[in-house]
Amino acid sequence: MSREDVFVSTQWLAEHLDAPDVVVVDASWYLPAQGRDGVAEYAARRIPGAVHFNIDAIKDTASPLPHMLPTADEFAKAVGALGIGDGMRIVVYDGLGFFAAPRVRWTFKIFGARDVVILDGGFPKWLAEGRPVEEDVPQRPEPRSFTARLDNSAVADAEDVARAVASKSIQVVDARAADRFRGEAPEPRPGLKSGHIPGSLNLPSSQLVLDGRLKGEDEIVSLFRDAGFDLDKPSIMTCGSGVSAVILSTALETIGKPAKAIYDGSWSEWGMGERPVATGPASKG
Repeated sequence: MSREDVFVSTQWLAEHLDAPDVVVVDASWYLPAQGRDGVAEYAARRIPGAVHFNIDAIKDTASPLPHMLPTADEFAKAVGALGIGDGMRIVVYDGLGFFAAPRVRWTFKIFGARDVVILDGGFPKWLAEGRPVEEDVPQRPEPRSFTARLDNSAVADAEDVARAVASKSIQVVDARAADRFRGEAPEPRPGLKSGHIPGSLNLPSSQLVLDGRLKGEDEIVSLFRDAGFDLDKPSIMTCGSGVSAVILSTALETIGKPAKAIYDGSWSEWGMGERPVATGPASKG
């Protein structure tokens, strides 16, 4: 994989907006502290023809954890209702440029979509270039058939993570901010401990993004190495709730070093109950 396998340009999308096999997906979603509403923003203004993928709605509704993956049947029904069918090229964007779009792209891919890319620079770049937008009521898409099969090997649970850190054969990397990782800042979700998974590394996802775009290959390599990461060892990515972890895995994908899995429950699961918690900086030795 390379950067060209992950992203398409705003120019490419502008030239293919009317293609019958291209579907544009607005993946805008925000943390509570960001004070924005992805659903409302989509309703107010969007790339022409875009549908909205709400990670707070297309999820395992039986789980107490935020936006855990739904079943394959639930996913197929939800995205089919969005007009997304087999064989389509799916172009995902978000309102920050490169934040929630990686999570939605990953979700499509692990449920079997073969051609899913991220709009490089996202909606901010599209707007900055003066490209067209829709501001009227979104049209209801014509339903399509999507065949979903979950790749379970790409999704880690708490037991997988515990085995990885115990064996030291698989690296666990946390995408949360450094003060949260060290246990110096409270978690935004109530009831969670502060700190990190013992034995995990820390690379805040924000360090990989500049002006709404993923940084270049040399910077990505340098940032991972500075975090104590071995580019030749398998890895599991984690974060607060399974969103920014995919920023890390997508960055690795663009340099040909894809992560083994995403810990879907992330700190929202690990930080509850009696699982061991460490504080302070990561141990890189």
